[in-house]
Amino acid sequence: MTSSIYNVAFDSADPYAIASFWSAVTGRPLASDDNPGDPVATVKLENGVTLYFETVPEGKTVKNRVHLCMRPDRGKTRDEEVERLLALGATIVADRRRIDGDSRGWVVFADPEGNEFDILHEGVGRG
Repeated sequence: MTSSIYNVAFDSADPYAIASFWSAVTGRPLASDDNPGDPVATVKLENGVTLYFETVPEGKTVKNRVHLCMRPDRGKTRDEEVERLLALGATIVADRRRIDGDSRGWVVFADPEGNEFDILHEGVGRG
């Protein structure tokens, strides 16, 4: 027997606001019954996995132990996606686009609540 990922859970101060950010990042809508002030908000990805945002009383205090690694959709470069994410409110934590002279690196971001995620080079995982 095996297990499948159903959702990725994010602790949050404002689930609706952070889910709105991730909705813009992924191009996927919030659930139709999500509203400002709700204790939970969700964004269902095309692959069926749900990003689940839940209110918790404490704020983020240390580095994530798990984070999302994302790559731009076809037709878009990593650097174009970096600019788009900055415009949405993400902040750069570490710029690793040039590793050992190679420009196929990544950028580490934080979302508006400090959750870290990476944007990989557009060629990663594509034959």
